[in-house]
Amino acid sequence: MKLQKDLLYNKIKYLLYFFYDKNFIYLYCKLKRKMNNMEKKILYFDMDNVLVDFKSGIDVLNESIKNKYVGKLDEVPHIFSYMKPIDGAIDAFKKLSEKYDCYILSTAPWNNPTAASDKFAWVKKYLGDYGYKRLILSHHKNLNKGDYLIDDRPTKCGVDKFEGEVIIFGSNEYPDWESVLRYLM
Repeated sequence: MKLQKDLLYNKIKYLLYFFYDKNFIYLYCKLKRKMNNMEKKILYFDMDNVLVDFKSGIDVLNESIKNKYVGKLDEVPHIFSYMKPIDGAIDAFKKLSEKYDCYILSTAPWNNPTAASDKFAWVKKYLGDYGYKRLILSHHKNLNKGDYLIDDRPTKCGVDKFEGEVIIFGSNEYPDWESVLRYLM
């Protein structure tokens, strides 16, 4: 039976290289979880102001850098490497990973060439094995198929077109990680 599963997985992976389609990938992942008796819903986490305290990166910048990048602080080279986690975010990610198939779905500012590598390093540093190969960077979050997306900006980067349920972090309903955990657990 294991050999049959492995052969099926390999055939499907082979097809993925030739027919990239979000629905096909989603169905493949769902089939794989079902076959392994691990039917978990897919949960995405935004990074900035959801897992990561963006302000903590700004706080360490000197005034000349702040003045140079007024209105575009997300373009400061390496700013994402200075940021700390939001209170409760790391524990929440770990707890939710037990119940959900969790991924980080974030955007790297187009005009900041260090942003992608800084975000990758942040995930490794703060989430360790929980974040292993679970970082997705996209300016079109709606292209990802899943059950939930936790984000703080409901109208940016395709969040408003996401097919699952959007949990707006920092809103009156979900002001902190405690409220999100109450809802999702």
